[in-house]
Amino acid sequence: MSGILTPAEGSFWAEEVLMTNNATIALLLGVFVAALLTRFLTMFMAPRLMSKIIHSEKVRSKAVKNSDKALGNAAAAGLSLYLIKILISMMDDVDSGVIIPDFAVELIPNALQFMFAVSIVLWAFRLVPLVQDVVELLDNDDELDGTEKTLISAVESMLRFAIAALGSVFIADALGFDLTSLIAGLGISGLALALAAKDTISNLFGATTVLLDRPFKIGDWVIIDSVEGEVAEISLRTTLIRTAADTIVTVPNANLVNTPVENFGKRRWRRWQTALHLDLNSDPAKVADFCNQVLDSITESPVTVKSESSWCQVSTLTATSLDVSINLYWDVAGGAPERKAKEELVLGIMQLAKDNGLSFFDPRMVQAS
Repeated sequence: MSGILTPAEGSFWAEEVLMTNNATIALLLGVFVAALLTRFLTMFMAPRLMSKIIHSEKVRSKAVKNSDKALGNAAAAGLSLYLIKILISMMDDVDSGVIIPDFAVELIPNALQFMFAVSIVLWAFRLVPLVQDVVELLDNDDELDGTEKTLISAVESMLRFAIAALGSVFIADALGFDLTSLIAGLGISGLALALAAKDTISNLFGATTVLLDRPFKIGDWVIIDSVEGEVAEISLRTTLIRTAADTIVTVPNANLVNTPVENFGKRRWRRWQTALHLDLNSDPAKVADFCNQVLDSITESPVTVKSESSWCQVSTLTATSLDVSINLYWDVAGGAPERKAKEELVLGIMQLAKDNGLSFFDPRMVQAS
């Protein structure tokens, strides 16, 4: 090795080839071989190390299979960059036989740094979906609710933003941009950039408000200004609302700061009122029994609440019918359970009316007479 690093004049290692010498070519080949070995070793060892650290098969498979090549490339580029910088520093030694052309001194480190930065960014981006797997792993009921989905969406958005921002800095540095001058220029034109990016900043602030105040979560049915639908996704810039027509409306998060949000998902109960129109010739005693039985069925139902505020009473007597008003409160989680409970109650009311010999007012009978 000493003969290669300090080749004697006239020796094989000192022979010049393509603006360099055999010693430098051998050292560069050694760096290339070391990089290949490091890449394959990283790709070989990563799954085994992950299996020791991560016990979830689902998380482990994604963490390794989707990112081992990028991680191997990053390791190879990082080692190559380190060794090349050592070789370049050796050129200052008068006894050193390392000869690297000036253009290669500028090109090779930047190319390796660019490859390292891109590989790290790709590896980090591929690991972002692991947020959902980790949350599922920590979840006790094996079912993600709206709050957990909102957390996953927000964390993934913030991670992508952070990775893109940091990756851009590393890639810009690898491409030779003067970051000091760039930062100084940003300081001079900071006001102009702030004005130009005010919408983006407002959207980020709106997303932070949603995460802290939690006016809604993924899965809630909301009305935001004139948009009504189910919250499908919450990101750093926008919130996606799926309407009843199955369309997607994109709402900038900046609008959420000063816009009233009506959230049906936060209802403690769902109120339902209706009126029954009984035949005018109904027996008053049977009507009273019927009202009591309907109220009993309401209060005894497992999907109703606020029994003290529920009622089934005769409300008015018109020229054509005897009207009975009903008021109750559903304790259900969504529209489908509410419709099912309402169906069961209505059919039960019809059966109670039939058992008490009562009939409902039919306007067709009035027209026929």
